[in-house]
Amino acid sequence: MSSTDTPNEAVITSYAKAPARTVSADGVTYAYRELGPKGGIPVVFFVHLAATLDNWDPRIIDPIAKGRHVIAFDNRGVGASTGQVPDSVEAMAEDAYTFIKALGYDKIDVFSFSLGGMVAQALVVKHPELVRKLVLTGTGPKGGKDMDKVARVTYWDILRATLTRSDPKEFLFFNRNATGKPAARAFVNRLKERTVDRDADIKTKAFQTQLKAIKKWGRSAPDDLSSITQPTLIANGDNDRMVPSVLSEDLHRRIKGSELIIYPDSGHGGIFQYHQEFAPVAVEFLAR
Repeated sequence: MSSTDTPNEAVITSYAKAPARTVSADGVTYAYRELGPKGGIPVVFFVHLAATLDNWDPRIIDPIAKGRHVIAFDNRGVGASTGQVPDSVEAMAEDAYTFIKALGYDKIDVFSFSLGGMVAQALVVKHPELVRKLVLTGTGPKGGKDMDKVARVTYWDILRATLTRSDPKEFLFFNRNATGKPAARAFVNRLKERTVDRDADIKTKAFQTQLKAIKKWGRSAPDDLSSITQPTLIANGDNDRMVPSVLSEDLHRRIKGSELIIYPDSGHGGIFQYHQEFAPVAVEFLAR
């Protein structure tokens, strides 16, 4: 065994301190961070629309990294990764596949959120042999009802956030009520815990291309998700305005044997609002 035998003190389990790394494949240099004890099947995190490496909630990643090797990455054209963002979710999935193979892995567990969940679905449909377990949060299936309206909601909430000098995620991810507002502020503050070696922001063109890809995904013919036989955990809030909560239920119906958690009084970022409840569930699911 290699670094799995290293004393616990030497293993980084804090996402705020995870080293920034790069790997090159097919002319693209992918930026990624890794943490947790190495060895075994890694858990690869697929991030959301407009997000970079700095957008993962440490209260979700850190508990998983206590016992598992965790890898978070910027897909092509995002953050510190080179190249241009593809205009389809399927092409994003192929880039993710290229990145994972470049690191030398033949089997992974996937933790995904929002757009990342769409990319994860496309990956597992095309390369089922690669994925052992699947966590899909705040996401929906290809061709799902109202999936193509994500762009409209996103632009509206960005405007609302700009007018109030807030982070757009406070509007997009959380309810604007007495429960949601403090949860939103706490989440945004947690994203600032890493103070050095932060990622580059996503460029406007890259963000717009991602939105086009989501719209195309929403308007395409559905994939046959009955082909997904991997153990799957699905989670969301009960009032997701970005990717409607009913789409999580749709995924649950279509992926046989999947588990579904819907958190009350929460939105797109339900797993972040309920991180104390959700993180142990995710840890247990991935450890089975």
